[in-house]
Amino acid sequence: MQNLPALLLAFALALPSNSVRADEPRYEQLRSVNAEGIGKFYMGREIAHVMGHPAADWLERPEREREERPDLLLAALELQPGMKVADIGAGTGYHSRRFAQLVGEQGTVYAVDIQPEMLQLLEQNMTSYSVRNVRPVLGDIKDAKLPASQIDLVVMVDVYHEFEFPYEMMESIVRALKPGGRIAFVEFKAGDRSVPIRPLHTMSEMQIRKEAGAFALQWVKTVSTLPWQHVVIFAKVGDQRK
Repeated sequence: MQNLPALLLAFALALPSNSVRADEPRYEQLRSVNAEGIGKFYMGREIAHVMGHPAADWLERPEREREERPDLLLAALELQPGMKVADIGAGTGYHSRRFAQLVGEQGTVYAVDIQPEMLQLLEQNMTSYSVRNVRPVLGDIKDAKLPASQIDLVVMVDVYHEFEFPYEMMESIVRALKPGGRIAFVEFKAGDRSVPIRPLHTMSEMQIRKEAGAFALQWVKTVSTLPWQHVVIFAKVGDQRK
């Protein structure tokens, strides 16, 4: 992302080819010409480097509320008291603590990250804000480590495009959803010149819907009122995979 420190975490690369058919490899390994990419492609999209914990201050920058309008995101998500919500790539818990307030004491927010250092920062922030209904979860690059069929809503804010194994991660995420549970992809808008983010850290709605189409997910709505991001929401239907 633009204005982030150069220190980013890259992960190991995987199998060649880019088909999502179950009987073929899903990924293609090519030489990247983009410093933001890892050279691994999925459904025609190059996967971006992960933002490392040394850049965590960017997540808590004071101007974020004005630049990204998290209040509009919360309205789009339609959170209700008592819900179980998973914040994937939770980082410092910027969104987790907002979700926690809306789901209330009877609700739970599972704050998932693959970096222990991020979860340490998140726990410190939850203590600072006196938030008690956020559960830190250390996931890995293929599995969000969530309880099966328990989650009402999964939210991925500016993180899906960095998944090293997007298909496998989505398998684990969809598995965690209750029937009818929802997934919200929150991504910086591709092709919008007013969005000051490097292109590989953006996604179009078309690409999001293409990749979600590998699973039994039904598109619910797209919210484009946020200044930099769009929110593309799907619901779980039937079997996990098509």
